[in-house]
Amino acid sequence: MSSNLAIKLRSGTRQAHTSAENVGFMKCFLKGVVDRDCFAKFLSNLYYVYSELEAALKSHLEHPVISAVYFPELNRQSSLEKDMVFYYGDNWREKVTPSPAAQKYINRIREISISEPVLLLGHAYTRYMGDLSGGQMLQKVAQSALKLSGYEGTSFYNFEQIPDKKAFKDKYRQALNELPVDDITAERIVAEANNAFGFNLQIAQDLEGNLIKALGQVMFNSLTN
Repeated sequence: MSSNLAIKLRSGTRQAHTSAENVGFMKCFLKGVVDRDCFAKFLSNLYYVYSELEAALKSHLEHPVISAVYFPELNRQSSLEKDMVFYYGDNWREKVTPSPAAQKYINRIREISISEPVLLLGHAYTRYMGDLSGGQMLQKVAQSALKLSGYEGTSFYNFEQIPDKKAFKDKYRQALNELPVDDITAERIVAEANNAFGFNLQIAQDLEGNLIKALGQVMFNSLTN
């Protein structure tokens, strides 16, 4: 039995995807306006989210569905640690904490990890597919705007173990499509992926205040209107 989960995820999250791109922080980012402090804060929130998500996925490797789409080469935690050292120095752990939106996201991952681990796939799909797709463009924007060389300060976007991203995404989608999950479970995973988009949206919205302070309200308005 084929679940066609990747196909369902793609069509079922289309609207959420558009909303995520229209957040002020992302609109400015896509126009090449990146404030170093805001970007560092953005990555620090992702550090906490990925640490939680990757620990949760790893703890369910006995789970038939999760083990079928577990690819350790996707893991971002250690890359994000490199970025934290770059922006905050060696004692970065004393300087960063998750924002309220990131904390809600983390709590949700913990909750489903205990109650219904299969839903973690909604989060894995949303984050990793995004990182391998649009994330690659964001890396170039950040690199250029912040005058960074190579992947310094943007290790998060560097998938060293995935040289051919397109081939990998095809493989990942195929693995999702072949999962033995019924339609009801697939719908719940899609709903959870939409949840993940919502949490990511809130993390970006949380940063708007910082960005407005950095750019000034007038500049921010002209970039986002």
